[in-house]
Amino acid sequence: MTEQTLWQAGDYCLDLQRPHIMGIVNVTPDSFSDGGQHADTGSALLHAESLLYQGATILDIGGESTRPGSPAVPLELELERVLPVVKAAVAYKVPISVDTYKPEVMRAVLDAGASIINDIWALRWKSGPDGLDGEQVVAQHGKCGICLMHMHRDPQSMQVQPMQGTVEEVVREVAEFLQKRSSVLRSLGVSKDRIVLDPGIGFGKTVPQNLALLAQQAVLQEGGHAVLAGWSRKSSLGAVLELLPPGITDVDHRCSLLPHERSLASVAAALLAVEKGARIVRVHDVAATRQALAVWEAMTRVSAA
Repeated sequence: MTEQTLWQAGDYCLDLQRPHIMGIVNVTPDSFSDGGQHADTGSALLHAESLLYQGATILDIGGESTRPGSPAVPLELELERVLPVVKAAVAYKVPISVDTYKPEVMRAVLDAGASIINDIWALRWKSGPDGLDGEQVVAQHGKCGICLMHMHRDPQSMQVQPMQGTVEEVVREVAEFLQKRSSVLRSLGVSKDRIVLDPGIGFGKTVPQNLALLAQQAVLQEGGHAVLAGWSRKSSLGAVLELLPPGITDVDHRCSLLPHERSLASVAAALLAVEKGARIVRVHDVAATRQALAVWEAMTRVSAA
């Protein structure tokens, strides 16, 4: 199967010969690792500018937390949070992604200039009396990029009842689900180069299952789609760190470059995902990830010479 080398994202055509960093802009009071830090339009935009300065090539704006157990946010509130940020951020002249599953939000942000829809429900959510769904919205919006993510169950129950089966079975089930969702979109006229796939790390999987999705990431790429990896500050990384002796984890390593207790592990996971073939990494810690990828890119250039 031919490897995806370009991602069509609205007016942008992203070259996937090198990895891209998608910087996270949470316009929410309750996201699991940075809730409330950028919850108003002004602070969200300042954060977005900082992420671009640090090396992000895509911004991912979200107005609803999807951490395990998080409650749904009303449509009007999500629009109130997200739309002003999107309308202002398009002036940065970079692809703007919006993390949403609501078709009405998708339509509004695309009309406002967003380039990418990043959906934890993989465009399966239907809403309103006419059953509007994300499939219709992106199919009618001829060039937007789409990230289809795998989620087991829903945010309220996904970690209460995670996926069952061996790690190999889980990896295959995730891959088959994502390929089926891609096939549905392509039957609606959405070109393959508009679609990337996200295995949904932490969305209804156990720690071993998440790690298997990293180790066997190539299975997700068998259909020819690029992979977007979202390991940043996930609880699976915390579970790995908890196994280390206190002398390793009880150190004052936090700083502006690595501000979170899982920041360093997040950078390592992003680098491993790229080494396994991911073309986009969705991260909080942009500058540290950019530094790590610079070393990886330098190594690959020498190896290819």
